[in-house]
Amino acid sequence: MTRVPAKPKIYHITHVRNLPQIVRAGRIWSDAKRIELGLQNEIVGMAEIKKRRLEELDVKCHPGTKVGQYVPFYFCFRSIMLYILHRGNHPGLEYREGQRRIVHLQADLREVVRYADQHGIGWAFSNTNAGARYADFYASLDRLVEVDWSAIEATDFRSSAIKGGKQAEFLLFESFPWSLVEKIGVESQAILRQVQQTLADIGHQPAASTEPGWYF
Repeated sequence: MTRVPAKPKIYHITHVRNLPQIVRAGRIWSDAKRIELGLQNEIVGMAEIKKRRLEELDVKCHPGTKVGQYVPFYFCFRSIMLYILHRGNHPGLEYREGQRRIVHLQADLREVVRYADQHGIGWAFSNTNAGARYADFYASLDRLVEVDWSAIEATDFRSSAIKGGKQAEFLLFESFPWSLVEKIGVESQAILRQVQQTLADIGHQPAASTEPGWYF
């Protein structure tokens, strides 16, 4: 494993059409909370896995909570989930628009943890896909050594070991404040313009830019 980065970044991916709802609410809702509130959005994940995260999978370091009650982030851009969306041929995937309209919302891990601790909000991270039954969960930054950072940084994820490690997730309970988003990365100028229009009258405006290296 590689050394834990000094300033790890985390990345949430969502459809650009979800951005107006996020900025109006001032937060990204977890799937569980979004359902409770009766909100509709563009679903880009796999229904079966989302259901499992909501109903079956516990965040073991926070007894009594399910994975679907947390807002998920990856430790890398250009994630395996983005690759699945890009390919668009997975049998469990209903979404078929590819990666072009997917945006990355970047935040600083340590800043998010400071915020969560100050406000008594539960957080955790997993050593692999949090939707996997064998995932381990941690709620201490001292345990970041459990994340396979060499897998996180890998661009070739054909190896099952790298594929597992690269899907490690950071989780924040119930909602993620928009104010903690520090950057938005998009695939094209057209989507960047759409993002800029959405943010035009918003108080907190993260830096937004085209990031072709974040896409396949």
